[in-house]
Amino acid sequence: MKLNAIVALLLISCGAPAIAQQDGAALYATHCAQCHDSSAAQSRVPPRSAMQAMSFEQVLATLSTGSMAAMAQGRSDDERKAIASFVTGKAAVSGAAAAADASGRCTQAVTAFPQDIDGPHWNGWGADLNNSRFQPAGMTAEQVPHLTLKWAYAFPGATLAFAQPTVVGGLLFVGGSDRKVRALDAKSGCTVWTFAPDLTVRAAISFGQVPGTDQFAIFFGDGRANVYAVNALTGALIWKVNVEEHPAGRITGAPVLYSGVLYVPVSSLEEAAGSQPNYECCTFRGSLVALEAATGKLIWKAYTIPEVPQPTTRNARGTQLYGPSGAAIWSAPTIDTERKAIYVATSNSYSNPPAATSDAVLAFELATGRLLWKQQASPKDAFVVACFTADQTNCPDDHGPDHDFGQSPILVKLRDGKRVIVIGQKSGVVHALDPDNEGKILWQTRIGKGGPLGGSEWGSAADQDRIYVAISDVRFLRDGTRRLDSTQGGGLFALDLGSGKVAWEVPPVACGERPQCSPALSAAISAIPGVVFSGGVSGYLRAYATADAKMLWEFDTSRTYKAVNGVAASGGAIDGPGPVIVDGMLYTNSGYGQWSGTAGNVLLAFEVGK
Repeated sequence: MKLNAIVALLLISCGAPAIAQQDGAALYATHCAQCHDSSAAQSRVPPRSAMQAMSFEQVLATLSTGSMAAMAQGRSDDERKAIASFVTGKAAVSGAAAAADASGRCTQAVTAFPQDIDGPHWNGWGADLNNSRFQPAGMTAEQVPHLTLKWAYAFPGATLAFAQPTVVGGLLFVGGSDRKVRALDAKSGCTVWTFAPDLTVRAAISFGQVPGTDQFAIFFGDGRANVYAVNALTGALIWKVNVEEHPAGRITGAPVLYSGVLYVPVSSLEEAAGSQPNYECCTFRGSLVALEAATGKLIWKAYTIPEVPQPTTRNARGTQLYGPSGAAIWSAPTIDTERKAIYVATSNSYSNPPAATSDAVLAFELATGRLLWKQQASPKDAFVVACFTADQTNCPDDHGPDHDFGQSPILVKLRDGKRVIVIGQKSGVVHALDPDNEGKILWQTRIGKGGPLGGSEWGSAADQDRIYVAISDVRFLRDGTRRLDSTQGGGLFALDLGSGKVAWEVPPVACGERPQCSPALSAAISAIPGVVFSGGVSGYLRAYATADAKMLWEFDTSRTYKAVNGVAASGGAIDGPGPVIVDGMLYTNSGYGQWSGTAGNVLLAFEVGK
């Protein structure tokens, strides 16, 4: 009897993954396939092929507490696990990440910053308060052709390398899709410490001194709209606060530290949750939050939509709908120290009526959060992912094209002293506004076709003369496979800041026979004097001369690596964050399978060769 019971237990245990797969298949077909298997939704929803490259833990976390938690409401823990097992074809792997961190640990304890914290650095998303993504010193145009790979770091169990690093004082701080934040030695890539936030951190990290103390901290937000202050040398938590109670709220833009105050942009994924016909869409409003950097205490919170969403109508299934909603802030805010103002760029509306502050650049007063002015680029852009699926029940009537802003405004002072705000949009249009005249439009130049994943996506760069803009315009084959079109994509452009005229253009570089490839340039770009760097969905990182667009250097990141932390490492598509240049080195992520591009999990560090 006892033997039979043991045999039965073994049979049940051995069959558990298969049972989970079977149950998961049914649950997936009922609750997930409408979006993830739909060729029409390909521009905003990762296909199942992309999820197959993810770890079990990554998908489970997304369903339980992450971006899909709202969609998975009502599912039990076992059902979430079954779905995660089905879409990944994997089971839980405990302890792998901890082992990887241990294997890559620095051999000597780090008790002080390896370099002067006032020395070379890239702090936050845009390298400066203006979000210029321009590094004025530390590497020359003559050195760029001699860049060689120094080390690779692999995020354990991850298939997305989507958090841009910050480098200060010889330490590199970065989040990973494996739900960890790490401090690495910037020169060697060894691990100084790790910190486990509640959810994934994809935003860039900001560094600064904690007011009233001798501590230096890093500040960041996670996928549950929590904001953290963590000791930069030890990884110890200083404080944590939640800045948005909405279940779809999250932080994707880097918080910005200025004069003792941390300014946090708040976004959401209610666009995805709104695809469910029984979901009461939509009630989220984007916001900008000011916190005391020393304590995390709230100073003010300014909503991008002043009106509280109210019941509007019912959808075809009788579900109550709300509006206005949306206008999330995807990107880092920009500080104007002269006007004591802060600028943000907003997303589309989620529901009708469309908000006048969506798809817009907004200016708030630093001290109070009072709205100073707004300049809308695309009115009447109400949109949720349901607009791309077979069941369009919750798609707003007369919906918009999903042409929101995914990048930060750049504040530039021209050589003649005139100031200008410049920003690229998913519509394919680049805008120049006057910060000293309530955002008056100075010029607008179309350089891309635009689309949900088109136009200018994550970030542009600027010096005193030009803005450099990468265009995605990624397209998919119309054969129901959700494969990338290897012939369609945008290029790289330089526009004169004074007039908006195109100074030069680099056309898309075809992929040839490379699989899962697109010429699209979706990732943010970065610049140094005389050079602009741009990574592509193809996996290539290239450098061009700002004078004449001559290509100076290229590196194919889509390959395998021997990682400093001993984890299986591979690169792939480059999307999201852009290169970070500090003290003769260049850092970039590689691997982005979210929209059918090649998945990967590496942070690469290049140095100038001898």
